[in-house]
Amino acid sequence: MRLRRVVVLLRKEFLQGPKNFMFVWALVAPILISLTISLAFGSLFSNETTLGIVDQGDSQLVELLDESTVSSREYSSVFALENAVAEGAVDGGLVLPNGFDSAIAMHQEIAVDFYLWGESLAKDRTLLTVTLTNLVRELAGSESPVEIQTITLGDEEAIPWEDRLLPFVVLLTVFVAGIALPGTSLLMEKEKKTIDALVVTPTGLREVFVSKGVLGVIMGTLMGVVILVINQALGSEPGLLIMILFLGSISASLAGLLMAALFDNTVTFFANIKMIGLILYAPVIIYLFPSLPQWIGKIFPTYYIIQPVVEVSQRGGGLMQILPEISVLIALNVGLAALVAFVVTRKKQYAV
Repeated sequence: MRLRRVVVLLRKEFLQGPKNFMFVWALVAPILISLTISLAFGSLFSNETTLGIVDQGDSQLVELLDESTVSSREYSSVFALENAVAEGAVDGGLVLPNGFDSAIAMHQEIAVDFYLWGESLAKDRTLLTVTLTNLVRELAGSESPVEIQTITLGDEEAIPWEDRLLPFVVLLTVFVAGIALPGTSLLMEKEKKTIDALVVTPTGLREVFVSKGVLGVIMGTLMGVVILVINQALGSEPGLLIMILFLGSISASLAGLLMAALFDNTVTFFANIKMIGLILYAPVIIYLFPSLPQWIGKIFPTYYIIQPVVEVSQRGGGLMQILPEISVLIALNVGLAALVAFVVTRKKQYAV
């Protein structure tokens, strides 16, 4: 297999992509769906993230907050702040104890209470956490041993619908680009008989499969990032989220190539995608309804894409929290790659 031939074929895919309905649909559909959900649940043009503060010692952190992207609101007592957070009047609340500034200036350990509204959006939680961390560091001049004790108020189980639907949109984005793009492109080559013309040239069947697979991986990862940006859900670990999307796009692309290799036309291809739709989206359905046993989602392979995305973007998790799921996802990719390679080898032998 020659890399240069793969690059030439991939360039052709991108040049001819805008002429392909599925290519355009993979770009437009997820964005339209995401914007529609944001508009329907009122968060696209919602007010900025608000932090309530009880300042017991005239801290400079209050002045720094006024210059940040977070809107701040001062309260006279901890009781008033707790009520405001519990009712959703503010997204979070911070109690700055007396002597806070001098403690961090001298790098002394100090604990502060951070109240979080249980129904706040994931993007608001992330913004509050990142902003507070950066401002404390700025005030201290370096890393400071401040322990933030998070206390959730209100209904913790009432996950906002926009947050619940985000995994669905991300999965839809990755799989429309990952499965449909390489799959339909390969099947169109079959239907037009152009693949026969390609494989009699120095370009082999493997180069054709790899180029179409790389197309699905690039588009799936790119559009997944776009959706997270639109929903302000990249969080504090964007690199980790991009890695998850990349691995998920590989899974989707390999699945699309495998199905396209087994079927002869796009009608059969899409009919079978509809049939396996329940398997693909079952973990999303379970996540939509927290009252359902969440362990059921682990039965389905797409769980190992959705769970890491939710853990990192909405819960602030890191690599160690998602390592088991990532390990399973990598193993699934290796298995799918071996299966696709086997099918391609059999196709070549059959052609010979």
